[in-house]
Amino acid sequence: MNSMNKYKKILVTGGCGFIGSHFIRLILEEPEVEVLNLDVLTYAGNPDNLVDIVATKADRYRHLKVNICDSELIKKYINEFSPDVVVHFAAESHVDRSYFDAFDFVRTNIEGTRVLLESIRQTGKNIRFVHISTDEVYGDVEEGLYSDEQSPMRPSNLYAASKAGADLFVQSFIRTHSFPAVILRGSNNYGTHQYPEKLIPMAITNLLENKEIPLHGDGSHQRSWLHVNDFCSAISLVMRQAADGTIWNVSGEIKSNLEVVKTVANILSVSIEDKLKKVPDRPGADFRYAPSSEQIRTQLGWKPEHIFSKEISHIINWYKANELWCKHIKTSEEFLRHYKKQAMGKWF
Repeated sequence: MNSMNKYKKILVTGGCGFIGSHFIRLILEEPEVEVLNLDVLTYAGNPDNLVDIVATKADRYRHLKVNICDSELIKKYINEFSPDVVVHFAAESHVDRSYFDAFDFVRTNIEGTRVLLESIRQTGKNIRFVHISTDEVYGDVEEGLYSDEQSPMRPSNLYAASKAGADLFVQSFIRTHSFPAVILRGSNNYGTHQYPEKLIPMAITNLLENKEIPLHGDGSHQRSWLHVNDFCSAISLVMRQAADGTIWNVSGEIKSNLEVVKTVANILSVSIEDKLKKVPDRPGADFRYAPSSEQIRTQLGWKPEHIFSKEISHIINWYKANELWCKHIKTSEEFLRHYKKQAMGKWF
């Protein structure tokens, strides 16, 4: 088993994104930990997500604007910083966008992961690699069945396919090079600071703005909803205690998209019937994700601490209190250009 004391220098990729920023905030609670965050700041990378860290822990936190596909810069900063562990969040992760153009997904998710793996291997140092994958690599799961870590990967959309490709690259490095890596396949995260293209922040902010909520199909799609802080605690636990070469599902509560949106509307005292806008479903849409987290619960003792029905009110209040954070994103040309396609269900 690895001890937390071993990992004092942590390199994070994509740390200005939703999950990455929460992980950095969690891991810097350890007083001796130092973090280098490499994030190129695409539309979903937001330095405002870490203003509190910059204000209070600047002596142990540094952000560099670096593209993970830039092999020369990646090698340079890995060698200079000499991390004990690399936690790899950086990815194109918005499924809808992969329908319009898959190039960025292949480049960032697959090639970016390859560059990181090769760069770490070439140092000759024993740097642990924590790869953040997704439950979407399993594809659609029939009612009554669950995906465990040995289930086949059957991705249905281009985003999931690119993440499955990256996942397989990590597995191949583990086998071919005895590479010290672990993989986490997380389910749908929810929480504060999430880019408002995603279902929950979109529903919250649209209702606060008295706008309709575009909902794919009839909203019956089932997802496993996991609080971001619970996922980050699982990442920290696996990083510290899991054996090299292992894969870990991390899942939450299964709810339909419509159920989630109705819960948000009820808390905001809005009639959901007046605000739902049904749009054509994604081509080849997955109707049910159902990852089993039995392994991490039984072997590492992890369990989620947050319950959706209790936490969603706190998250809604955060978006209410951070109107400028939301407005800055939702009025940007980048957001509006894609939102118009998303809201109309035009996939090609």
